[in-house]
Amino acid sequence: MATNSLIQIQDIDIHDEVRGHYATRAANLLDGAATASCCAEPCSCGYPADALAALPADVAQASWGCGDPISLAALQLGQRVLDLGSGGGLDCLLAAQRVGKSGWVIGVDMTPEMLSLAWRNVAKVGLHNIEFRYGHIEHLPVESDSIDVILSNCVINLSPDKPAVFREAYRVLRTKGKFALSDVVADGDIPASALADLESLARCASGAMKESDYLDAIRAAGFQDVHVVDRTSAATLPGTDVQTYSVRVEAYKP
Repeated sequence: MATNSLIQIQDIDIHDEVRGHYATRAANLLDGAATASCCAEPCSCGYPADALAALPADVAQASWGCGDPISLAALQLGQRVLDLGSGGGLDCLLAAQRVGKSGWVIGVDMTPEMLSLAWRNVAKVGLHNIEFRYGHIEHLPVESDSIDVILSNCVINLSPDKPAVFREAYRVLRTKGKFALSDVVADGDIPASALADLESLARCASGAMKESDYLDAIRAAGFQDVHVVDRTSAATLPGTDVQTYSVRVEAYKP
């Protein structure tokens, strides 16, 4: 099985590029600037309007996602939820509303500016069942077997080691826990020349994994009942004939 490894590019280079890319965008929002388009800039892509209606407008825009993992997650009161790559905190806020005061939501992100933006947004909304932790999604700062539902929105494609992300997700989930994610995948292998374009990777394009390999990697981590719920937003990766598109996927820990 292909792993879409980023040949001749060190993991630290990828993390630094992604961190710098999103640090700038978080800083812009913290300074009051606002722009909108999926992944490259903040947006509310894919969310039902009623899900965002109770949030301040600037908070509702604090997402760089490619879909809506919240609806897919079917969250219940009292659940413990983890968001991989929590960014400005939008998915965490929506999750916290659904799990209620008896539930708890943890967001993990490696960009300090994003964590600052997320904490500011939580303060604006006034929820008290959320926390954010600094860390990499390949090495989660979360206890094993402690989470009921994992969310992720257009983040795993940015990782230089996607199988490690899936293994960590499996580790922290409780038995029968659910993995609900939205991400960018591709219909073929990404050429080496495109993989070397770190700016394209940071914009959720060249880091996309071939869909069949992506699903196989989730299964290899131990998940069962892995399937694509829907696909949207196809686009051709510049300089190639590879199509990238967003998918929503659900999987379960047996």
